[in-house]
Amino acid sequence: MSPAVRPGVVAAGIVAPVYRRTAAATSPPVRTADELWHTASSFRESELSWLKNVPYEWAVGLRYTRAGRRSGRDSFISFIALTSMLGIALGVAALITVLSVMNGFQTVVRDRMLAVVAHIEIVDRAGVSPNWQELARYAERNPEVRGAAPFLDGQVLLTRGTTLRGVVMRGILPSEEPKVTDIVNTLKEGTLDVLQPGEFNVILGSELASALSVKVGDSVTMMATDGQSLQSRALPQLTQLKVAGIFSAGHFEFDSSLAYIHIQDAQTLFHQPAPSGVRLRIRDVLQAPEVARQLAADLPPSIYLRNWTQQNATWFAAVKTQKRMMFLILALIIAVAAFNLVSTLVMTVKDKQADIAILRTLGATPGSIMKIFVIQGAVVGLVGTVSGVLLGTLLALNIHTVIPFIERLLNVQFLNQSIYLITELPSELRWHDVGLIGGFAVLLAFVATLYPSWSAARVRPAQALRES
Repeated sequence: MSPAVRPGVVAAGIVAPVYRRTAAATSPPVRTADELWHTASSFRESELSWLKNVPYEWAVGLRYTRAGRRSGRDSFISFIALTSMLGIALGVAALITVLSVMNGFQTVVRDRMLAVVAHIEIVDRAGVSPNWQELARYAERNPEVRGAAPFLDGQVLLTRGTTLRGVVMRGILPSEEPKVTDIVNTLKEGTLDVLQPGEFNVILGSELASALSVKVGDSVTMMATDGQSLQSRALPQLTQLKVAGIFSAGHFEFDSSLAYIHIQDAQTLFHQPAPSGVRLRIRDVLQAPEVARQLAADLPPSIYLRNWTQQNATWFAAVKTQKRMMFLILALIIAVAAFNLVSTLVMTVKDKQADIAILRTLGATPGSIMKIFVIQGAVVGLVGTVSGVLLGTLLALNIHTVIPFIERLLNVQFLNQSIYLITELPSELRWHDVGLIGGFAVLLAFVATLYPSWSAARVRPAQALRES
């Protein structure tokens, strides 16, 4: 009696007739990878010629990720694998784009802040620094320091009519101030030269000038509220100041509560014999904490230094927390795509149980079976991640073109200049973020392959063939 023949089993994802003989068959099983390749590829030599030089686990895993033209089941499995790739790609692209926009906003705010805030301040704990020139010369010996200038800060009240505003009055030396800040570039009206000693001219922030309803040439009344006046119950000192300029740093906090005056006039108003200290500008703003530590090492305990990150610690902590939370929220998109990948692989394992059984009978080990599905999931995750990185990078680098196009297309305006003080969405692509996001996506995709691959390795050949 001739042996029973059963064609049409798809073994290892290779579409070829595979013959299962009865127990009386005398042909020995194929045990080695080379013999397996010879058996599987002898039917379709032309299609598989490009795969001959790779291990069969890779060939089978790669085959499961691409659409099959002759098998509806293979096409469906490839389709859901494609949706997993798209999910990972969209999640990675969205995360890269959003973090780049957040980095851009952070940089814009930081630059506007540093237009009026020095990188480092050296202050005497006594409140005055009569030897500020020596401190400036000492600081400028550090190769990272680009400039130094004295300053004197004081809290005052400015009033005009019935409007009263609390203000930080900063005394500066006009000839030295451009060395440490970009205040010159923020002036909308007037110049620093209008701050002459003895004239009590003042430069106001744009929001402060608007709140007081004043313009260049008007006068405002300053009320000094120093501690001595309060303790003695004396009337606050009233001084008429002339508005000689208006600046706009683009940062509401400073535009609404900061005013500049000549340092000698500030010493007169605050009854101080000398400036409060010295303000420094360094080459790299991100190195401010390190440079401050270097300078503090050789200074007496009565002198302390503070850098721009300490002066705005609350804001930076809020931005850092917001960025972390945004990363976690958007990372859920990638996590959802990874769970979709789990379902894809589970369906593949369920659909390919007969193929797994044939491979096991041909000599494939459980480790090889597991490797096939790990490769399939890893390829899906890797292709999706690379596609998402490319898409996200293009969007982040061209956000200034994409957003205006969407605004024109939908006839909307995302950024109102009167509210956000900017007209273009800023973006700053950081490759560290790109690497972190890409690595996170690939790791999730790999983890998603572990359970389905382990499940495939536990398939029992006899039971799978009997049920197929």
